[in-house]
Amino acid sequence: MLRVTRPLSQVLKRTTGVFGLPVHPNPLPELIKTYESTLSTLSPIPQSSVYRQGVEALVRSKLNIVQNASGDIGAVEKQLNEGQIEEALDIAADELSLAAKMVEWKAWEPLEEKPEAGQWEYAGQTTSS
Repeated sequence: MLRVTRPLSQVLKRTTGVFGLPVHPNPLPELIKTYESTLSTLSPIPQSSVYRQGVEALVRSKLNIVQNASGDIGAVEKQLNEGQIEEALDIAADELSLAAKMVEWKAWEPLEEKPEAGQWEYAGQTTSS
């Protein structure tokens, strides 16, 4: 009797069941590469930027999960909790794309024009600018 293990089932996987999301033939190295690219893309952003701090912490955490999984795709999917591994790849690619846009936009720099009075007031709370 042939018992299908998780890595073998990944090789035999023909569809993700998600329209437009193909099965990736070797997802873990690609995921590691994408996470490392995201970390290097963040380097121009100042260390004091809240965006950089948050994304770096999240990406490093995910990278550790993938690196410590010893090639077990099922374990990575369970620990990342982002659905199938292909969905995690899609999410990682989106984060890399956003990081590049944040660098382009220089979102950490002060506004070019002062905001109008009351522009940043929410639910009766006022802020000082």
